[in-house]
Amino acid sequence: VQLQASGGGLVQAGDSLRLSCAASGRTSSIYGMGWFRQAPGKEREFVAAISWSGGRPYYPDSVKGRFTISRESAKNAVYLQIDSLKPEDTAVYYCAATSGLVLYGSMWSQMGKYNYWGQGTQVTVSS
Repeated sequence: VQLQASGGGLVQAGDSLRLSCAASGRTSSIYGMGWFRQAPGKEREFVAAISWSGGRPYYPDSVKGRFTISRESAKNAVYLQIDSLKPEDTAVYYCAATSGLVLYGSMWSQMGKYNYWGQGTQVTVSS
């Protein structure tokens, strides 16, 4: 499975942005997709996930209400809508895919549960 993230850029605080992640290859093996981000000098953190079948999404409390993950099966794509962007949202955003495991609850936030990673897309929010 190969993942290609796109849609990042330089935006102003309060703007919205939609990131895309296109999956290719053996997509039939994917169980779920997640988005993580890594700010300079910080550890990579989980921001959203959804099962490939379209079940309920998962978010950490820190982004609930501003981040929305969705998927489009026909295009093998997952999206991350970010509203009311803040300077602290500045980070490289990575999409990831998990296969071979059934995830539930807090497992969705664990990087080790994801087998495949995209290259990341930079989001920079100016104040």
